[in-house]
Amino acid sequence: MMLHPVISKLRGKLVVLASASPRRREILTNTGLRFEVVPSWFKETLDKTSFERPYEYAVETAKQKALEVAQRMRLKHLKNPDIVIGADTVVTVDELILEKPVNKEDAYRMLSRLSGKEHSVFTGVVIVHCNKRAGGETEHKVVDFYEETKVKFAELSEEMLWEYINSGEPMDKAGGYGIQALGGMLVEYVHGDFLNVVGFPLNHFCKQLGKIYNSCPEIKHKDLAMCEEPWTSVSCQSEKGVKPEISYFNNFDSVCNVVKPEDSKDNTEGLPQNIMELLDGFKASKTLFTASRLGVFDVLNVSGLTVEEVANRIDASLLGTERLLDAAVSLGLLYKLKCEDKLVYRNTDQARQFLVSDSPLSLHAYILHCNDKIWPLFTHLENAVREGTRQHERTFEKKSENGFKVAHFRTVHFMKAMHSIAKVTGRDVATAFDLSHFRKACDVGGCTGAMAYEFTKAHPELSVIVFDLPAVIEMRSHFQSVEEDSRVSFVAGDFFKDDLPKADLYILARILHDWSDEKIHELLSKLSKTCTPGSGLLLSEILLDEDRTKPSRALLQALSMTEGRQRSAAEYSNLIKKHGFSPVQTRYTGNMLDAMLFVKDVEA
Repeated sequence: MMLHPVISKLRGKLVVLASASPRRREILTNTGLRFEVVPSWFKETLDKTSFERPYEYAVETAKQKALEVAQRMRLKHLKNPDIVIGADTVVTVDELILEKPVNKEDAYRMLSRLSGKEHSVFTGVVIVHCNKRAGGETEHKVVDFYEETKVKFAELSEEMLWEYINSGEPMDKAGGYGIQALGGMLVEYVHGDFLNVVGFPLNHFCKQLGKIYNSCPEIKHKDLAMCEEPWTSVSCQSEKGVKPEISYFNNFDSVCNVVKPEDSKDNTEGLPQNIMELLDGFKASKTLFTASRLGVFDVLNVSGLTVEEVANRIDASLLGTERLLDAAVSLGLLYKLKCEDKLVYRNTDQARQFLVSDSPLSLHAYILHCNDKIWPLFTHLENAVREGTRQHERTFEKKSENGFKVAHFRTVHFMKAMHSIAKVTGRDVATAFDLSHFRKACDVGGCTGAMAYEFTKAHPELSVIVFDLPAVIEMRSHFQSVEEDSRVSFVAGDFFKDDLPKADLYILARILHDWSDEKIHELLSKLSKTCTPGSGLLLSEILLDEDRTKPSRALLQALSMTEGRQRSAAEYSNLIKKHGFSPVQTRYTGNMLDAMLFVKDVEA
C-alpha cells in the first residue's frame, strides 16, 4: 500500500510532524505529503528500565511527543491540527538502548559495542488523528506501532572508529551512526526496512494511515493525564516493510509546506498562523543569507564550536553571533548541544549537504545570488506589480547592454549560482527517463556543464555537447570538475543566432521560462528544423499545477516580471507540439526542476 490513495483526503488538512529530524522530514516530503513541522518540547526522560521491551520505550516516547504538540497547538498556537505524527528511533544491542551520544567518548563507547555485531533499530511511530466534536471539544484517536530492522556492523578498527567520530556525523544520531551517509560504510547488511534505520518506517506508516481513513477502532487509553480530552489508542505489531526507491537529495526546495485546515478559511479567532509565518518569512530568509555570507556553516563543518569560537572565526560580535546562531537553530539549520559541560553549535545534515560552500551539493553560491541580486530586486515588488515590468535598472541603477539575463550571465557570480542549482537538480533530471536509445545530446544554454556531467554519469553510452555564449564558455575554467569526462565537450555560440550542434537529443534546462513567446517559438522552430524524426527534446523547468493554487517557487519567481513566464506541463506540451514534437512522458522529480520528454514526429 502506498500513500497516494489517501493523499487527496489530506488536502486542506493540517498535518503536523512533531519532530525536528531532517531525515524524517525528507522521507515524508518525498511522498508528496504536505505538512508543518512543530518540534515537540517533551523531554525524553522516561525511565528505560521500566519498559520490558525496547520498542515499548520508543513507542511511548513518540506518543508523548505527539500528544504534547497536539495539546500545545490547541492551547498556544490557537489552531487544531487534523493529524500529528510523532516518532522516536532507538538502537539496541546486548539488551541496551543506545540513543544519541553526548560527546565523542560516548560515541566511541556506542560504536565499539556495535562493532562486528548484529543490532536492532526500533522506530516507534504515533499518529494522532484529531476530530472536532459538537461544543468545540476535540476527540483524539491514537494509532501507535513500531518497526524493527536488523543491522550488522563490520569489525571496526580504532582508526576507522575515530575517523568516523571525528567527522562529526555520530553526534546527532541514535546509536551514533547515520546509515544514509558516512555511517553506511560501517554496515555489512540490513534485514528489514532500510528507511526505518534512517529514522522513519515509511511503508508501515503508509499502511497505518490508510487504515485510519477506512476504519479506526476505539480503545480507551488510560495513561494520558497530561491531556484533558478523551483519547483512544490502537497498538499494532511490526510489519516488515521494503525499501522504496527514494532520493535523499531531491527535495531541498519543497520541505515543510504549510497547509491550513479547511475550516480556517474565514477564521477570525486568534492569530492566523499562516499569516504570521509569512510576516516573518523575510527574517528567516535573511538569517539563512547572512549565515551563509559570514561563513557560519563552513566554520561549523568540522566540529561543534562555542559561540565565542564562532564569533572569533567569522569576525563578528559575540551578541550578534549568538542571536544569529540561535535563530539558525530555531530554523532547523543548526543544532545546539551540550558537549563536555559547554554549549556548542553544529551543522545539521542538511546544512552539511547543502549549505557548506565546498559540499558537492552546495547551494551556497545560489544563496549568495539570492542575497545579492534577488533580494534587492524584490524590494521593488510594488513597482513591479504596478508597472508590470522588471525592476533591474531601478534596483541596480545601471543599464545592461542586452538586458538582465545576458548582463548577469557574464559574471562568475551568476554562473556559480546556476552551477549550484545544476549540481543539486542534475541527477534527478538526468535519471528521469530511459535515454538508452540516444547517443549524442546537446545541452542548449548548458552554462558550466554541471548538468551535462550528470547526464554522462547516468548514461554511459551518451556524450553531451554544452552549447552556450562565448563569454560563458571562456569562464568555464572556473568550474572544472574533478570528474572530468571526455564525453562532455563545449561549443561557443548564441542559440538564437548560430546553428545548433548536431545531436539526437536536445536538453533545454531552465531556458524557456526566461524568454518571451516570440523568442521561444524562434528557438523551438530552429530545434524542429535541426532535429530528424525520432530525435528527442528533454525539457526541464518548474512545472506549475493547472489551476495555480499549490505552493510553488515558480509563482513567486514570476513576480520578478521577466519577459518570460512559468507554465504547467499541459501548457508546455501544447507549446512544443506546435513545432512537431510529441510528448512521451512527464516526471515530477520533487526537486527544484521537473522534466518532460518529447520526440520529433515522423511528419511535422
